Amino acid sequence: MDGTRATELSPLSEHRGEQDRPLLVIVIGPTAVGKTELAIAIAKALHCEILNADSRQVYRGMPIGTAQPTAEERTAVPHHFVDFLEPYALYSAGQFESDALAWLEQWFAHRKCAVLSGGSGLYVKAVLDGLDPVPADLAIRAELNARLETEGLEVLVEELKQLDPTHAATMDLLNPQRVVRALEVCLASGKPFSSFHSSTTVQRPFDTLIIGLKRERAELIDRINRRVDRMMEMGLKAEVEALRPHWSANALQTVGYREWSAFFAGEWSKDQVAEEIKLRTRQFAKRQMTWFQKMEGVQWFHPEQLENIADALRVECANRGWGPVQLTQDHGE
Repeated sequence: MDGTRATELSPLSEHRGEQDRPLLVIVIGPTAVGKTELAIAIAKALHCEILNADSRQVYRGMPIGTAQPTAEERTAVPHHFVDFLEPYALYSAGQFESDALAWLEQWFAHRKCAVLSGGSGLYVKAVLDGLDPVPADLAIRAELNARLETEGLEVLVEELKQLDPTHAATMDLLNPQRVVRALEVCLASGKPFSSFHSSTTVQRPFDTLIIGLKRERAELIDRINRRVDRMMEMGLKAEVEALRPHWSANALQTVGYREWSAFFAGEWSKDQVAEEIKLRTRQFAKRQMTWFQKMEGVQWFHPEQLENIADALRVECANRGWGPVQLTQDHGE
């Protein structure tokens, strides 16, 4: 961190009205865009804490490959739902919805503002709008897992693209567990898996301000590439090796980890692994933006448009009678 930028905006203060609805500031955007830095700046300015909405960062032992907030960042502002589950544990968007809402209920009983930040679109939607109950059929799941072994992932992916092209366009098609689950729901319900993520809208007892971050494609690609280089320098290989006892866990069927299978099989060099992680991370970022651009009510900014972001916050805070505070963000990534 080599400097700061600052601008004034309207804040959380003791002069709030008892009838004010709490405010949840939501920061979204693709991986490596700069969400963590902005979320911390907002949380500091509004004297609140951060809920992490990232399905990869909930797991322990994976701080490098999932780019979890650093110890320094988590000391500066408390982050919740980070680094709290074992890699072999299963955790769904529905569970996150329940846990996050329970935390918000307790927090908002005494405070009027919180920040939610993350790149998992389904986690964000779960908190914003709720999710429909998703059917499960263990017999169909067993059949699909058997087909996965005999026919391969590509066959199931093509079937999913036919049954639910909408979901196929935004999900990780290299994650076999997620492909199997999506197909299971399609076959069990006779409806696209994506239909269970779009029909429900519930009323929440808080207001929201959704800040979307975006960068030009070349700029984001450069940041992704440099982030992966840093991950390799920080010891991603050693982190992955320590996780090999849990290699079949769903948490590890994700970019940054599954690419190492070819390395351990003697098929790829370390440099080849890094290049493949860069490629798949860029693809992942594209899927994230496809999801987020369909969301309503998002105010989009480049992360360096700090004054414009402050203006958006200023409006929300002024409506609540909150006095001025300072929004300060570190330079750099």
